[in-house]
Amino acid sequence: MRQVLAAVAASACVVGVLAGGTTAASAAPRDVHLTVLGTTDVHGHVLNWDYFKNAPYSDAKGNSVGLAQVSTVVNQVRAERGAGSTLLVDNGDVIQGTPLDSYYATVDPITKTGATHPMSAAMNAMHYDAGAVGNHEFNFGVDYLRAYQKQLGFPLLAGNVTDHRTGAPAFEPYVIRTMHPKGAPPVKVGLLGLTTPGSAIWDKDKVSGRLDFTGVVEGAKKWVPRVRAAGADVVIVLAHSGIDTSSSYGDALPWPENASKQIAEEVPGIDAILAGHTHLNNAEVVATNKQTGKRVVISQPGLWGERVSRFDLTLTRSHGRYSVSTVDSSLLDPAKAAPDPAVVAATKTQHAATISYVNSVIGSSTGDMPAGPCRYSDCAALHFINQVQTETVHAALAGGPDADVPVLSIAAPFNRDGGVHSGDVTVRDIAGLYEYDNTLLGVELTGAQLKPYLEKSAEYYRQVSGTGPYAADDITNAPTTDSPNGTPDYLYDVMSGVTYDVDIAKPAGQRIENLAYQGKPVADDAKFVLAVNNYRQSGGGNFPGVTTAPVVYNAQVEIRQSLIDWVQAKGTIDPAQFPATDWRLVADGQPVQVTG
Repeated sequence: MRQVLAAVAASACVVGVLAGGTTAASAAPRDVHLTVLGTTDVHGHVLNWDYFKNAPYSDAKGNSVGLAQVSTVVNQVRAERGAGSTLLVDNGDVIQGTPLDSYYATVDPITKTGATHPMSAAMNAMHYDAGAVGNHEFNFGVDYLRAYQKQLGFPLLAGNVTDHRTGAPAFEPYVIRTMHPKGAPPVKVGLLGLTTPGSAIWDKDKVSGRLDFTGVVEGAKKWVPRVRAAGADVVIVLAHSGIDTSSSYGDALPWPENASKQIAEEVPGIDAILAGHTHLNNAEVVATNKQTGKRVVISQPGLWGERVSRFDLTLTRSHGRYSVSTVDSSLLDPAKAAPDPAVVAATKTQHAATISYVNSVIGSSTGDMPAGPCRYSDCAALHFINQVQTETVHAALAGGPDADVPVLSIAAPFNRDGGVHSGDVTVRDIAGLYEYDNTLLGVELTGAQLKPYLEKSAEYYRQVSGTGPYAADDITNAPTTDSPNGTPDYLYDVMSGVTYDVDIAKPAGQRIENLAYQGKPVADDAKFVLAVNNYRQSGGGNFPGVTTAPVVYNAQVEIRQSLIDWVQAKGTIDPAQFPATDWRLVADGQPVQVTG
């Protein structure tokens, strides 16, 4: 594939020279205009389709999702600016996020079948020039990522990831694309990829002993001078890292998770940065490099293909060299664009296979178990997850030294729109309830460690002065040091097997009261096994205790598949089996009223 694209590029180069008419540099215009288009955090969205609802995607803001409509917008810009003046790049988190991704990772894995991954099919059809490695690219393991990488017609870049054994770059750090603006000498654009180092924590079981990570700022300091030395007229960084400095892993790593603005301020030689990871829409953020005083433009196009970042650059040629004179960025909205038939055709088979799988019936339910209320009240949906996790770990410990140790479990309301409804239960119902590809572990904790864990979880709530009633959005998703833009739902853990109150009239850190096991206060020296997902156990969310706790169970069982298997084995879900009696939300000891 790369040889074919190289041949096409070479042909385009010849055409570009011929189109210029003369070969004399004096015939070139003084100013040259280039456009770079960027996507990020696409997370498996090719078509404007919601696999969990089995219907076209829609939201209250009128957004569309998916690369098919993005491709149409990209083609419009290429026609407007000229193919020789336009680049298309991606900023990572591509192969995890929808059932389309999961199907080709776990049900019909490309590593076993050799099937074409739908995301490589779509992105090759769109002729991407380069992509950065996102943290979710490691979710299914390094071998899976390599199989996907081999299918791409463009390089995956990561200048801050090295091979653990050799110390050599594990991915190409950068690539230089030669652009051919009509009637002008070629322009060399350097594209440097960087990925947030948190993968060393979040996917520790996948990358430990194979890959090593450093910070994005450190990676930029190492490679930007080399990109310039290689002849780049323009340097654009594809940083899978949020704009404002923050981290969700506390002191576990010496580098911040989100640091794109810090890169711009501390590393000279950068013209623009495509940011990502935090799923925010930032049309243009301007930073000033501290050493040079140069203006550096940063743009971030949200997630799922809802937006496309557009960088418009003006270069001035003087004495045979280009220099960047202006950079401006904006966000393009593909919502009104028709899907590109080429992308639709390239992924038609994979899309159909995924729809067939997620709509297969695996059992039935005697009632509804919605996930939305789990954010503010004990609920059957999370009890269902916790019970399956508890049963799985307890069965694995049978006959061993921890057979009689009480097993507790944690689960979070990942998808407030998910849940199980009365009637047939399908794979997509379970996938909508548990939308991440986490695996299950069991770790030993003492009674003294339970309360700090729950206090960390209770930071999710905003402090109140009475019992309400409150709208759910007015008391949840509180900003914290670790999550300055608001704590996401997936960082609110509900613990089963113990009972407790969460008093949100109290300040964070002082909210857990009446913590008990089997009706008695939890003793500090009591011993428990906590069923926990790999993301949390590896440090995701910076929850205390679990990263250093002894691991007593780790069979690499995927939690979502365990839920599917449980439903298939039981045949019927009865919400009455999962009573909501473990915890309650209070204010000064009185129940809080929430309107939903």
